[in-house]
Amino acid sequence: HQRCGALILIDIDNFNHVNDTLGHHAGDQLLQSVARRFGRMLRDTDTLARLGSDEFAVLIEGIDGSPRQTQQLAEHIAYKLLAALDEPISVGEESALVTASVGITIIADSQRSADDYLQQGDMALSQAKASGRRAVRFFDPSMQAKLLAKVKLESELRQALEHQQWRLHYQPQVDRRGRLIGVEALLRWQHPERGLVSPGEFIPLLESTGLINDVGEWVLEEACQQLAQWAGSPLLNRLTISVNISPLQFRENNFLQRVEQVFQRTQAPLEQLKLEVTETLFVEARDDARDKMLSLKALGVRFSLDDFGTGYSSLAYLAQLPLDQLKIDQSFVQQVLESKANAAIVESTIALAKSLNLDVIAEGVEVEAQQAWLMAHGCHAFQGYL
Repeated sequence: HQRCGALILIDIDNFNHVNDTLGHHAGDQLLQSVARRFGRMLRDTDTLARLGSDEFAVLIEGIDGSPRQTQQLAEHIAYKLLAALDEPISVGEESALVTASVGITIIADSQRSADDYLQQGDMALSQAKASGRRAVRFFDPSMQAKLLAKVKLESELRQALEHQQWRLHYQPQVDRRGRLIGVEALLRWQHPERGLVSPGEFIPLLESTGLINDVGEWVLEEACQQLAQWAGSPLLNRLTISVNISPLQFRENNFLQRVEQVFQRTQAPLEQLKLEVTETLFVEARDDARDKMLSLKALGVRFSLDDFGTGYSSLAYLAQLPLDQLKIDQSFVQQVLESKANAAIVESTIALAKSLNLDVIAEGVEVEAQQAWLMAHGCHAFQGYL
């Protein structure tokens, strides 16, 4: 048998949330407690190290056995480390319940450098984090190809703004009589070789690289310029444009300043602008988000809560937010005729919107039967390609 080893990388899930809510000193205390718990799960021959603010590494060395046996041992240790976090951790007078994600690579080739194995472990860890909390993933060579593709896409994204490859597509919003009342501005990437690229492919990368702030500002400016042009037309000056705002973009310290500069440059009629936010925005720093919304409301901007019912819906926070509209997610709308559960959710959302004096709009309306059902239950605004 050859001698093998394994590198286990552990990242604390959503550690920034702990820092934001309990403070940096408490965050350091928590990490020290995590390290002690991890240490109790390891053998004397294993090495535990802290790599970054919320990342740990465990090196397992000198295993007599096949790579498969090494993988089984590493997986066993990984789940022991996750189990070490099952109980809440005391931090001063508070307690915190944390989870972690784990990436593992097997060390069986003496020709590879430590940096190679760290990179492999990091790729596996990224896959684990993308899979949700408490996930364990092993490195496999296909991750290398995915990483290279991601790096290439990121490079192309950085060029897209400079080379004017972004496009806005406007999806119509109509009232019960079929009259156009507004549009939603949907971002599209006109790639020079691949054609139109799906937002599901590039939006997460825009957010992870921080490019969402510049691209989001471009979207807002384009939409505001369109509103300014429509303001001179008797046929179009009452139309609204809805613009999606990423939670990461909204949380930026200079978000208000950048938005107000766009308004000054375009001189758009702000009462015709709706900013669409999602429930994710209010999971962290809810008061900050509310304050920013109030500042923009004072300028005439309206707010729509997008994808309502798919995230962290709470009636308590909903009543406190300066919203103007609830948007029923298309996942409910498209099944409203087939699913009693979805129909009940949509009915409840419409009733809730009315009780809070909010407008309600259904997205993803694509057949007349859906629209008829929605109208019969009190929803009179629709978005989609009906």
